[in-house]
Amino acid sequence: MTSFDVEIVLKGRDFAVTEKVTIPYGDITTWDETAAYDALAEILRAIERAGNPDAPRDRAVLLTGFSWIVEPEGDRVVIAIEIPSGAAVAGPFTIDAAQLDGLITRTIKLDRVAHQGPQGQRVH
Repeated sequence: MTSFDVEIVLKGRDFAVTEKVTIPYGDITTWDETAAYDALAEILRAIERAGNPDAPRDRAVLLTGFSWIVEPEGDRVVIAIEIPSGAAVAGPFTIDAAQLDGLITRTIKLDRVAHQGPQGQRVH
């Protein structure tokens, strides 16, 4: 199990809330795309719960419509995400920034292909 904090600031608010999330995977250096998807989904769900505490904890998530970056924090890194309703910073994690950046990039690409087809466009 890996637990990490997600600090969330919603648009129009001047304060942050912190939520601890847990995913059923070991150390971040052993994560694959499935683990990264689950981490990103939990971060996005945490943002939603900050504005709507009654939101379902298992709501389906597509990895679209947000900006993200892996940023250093001392000798560790954080994942920063921004969506129209707010922003979140998750971590910190002990992993090479380039390794985590590559993992997230692959994860988002795989999610888009799975939901939109190989060309990244919906098939109608």
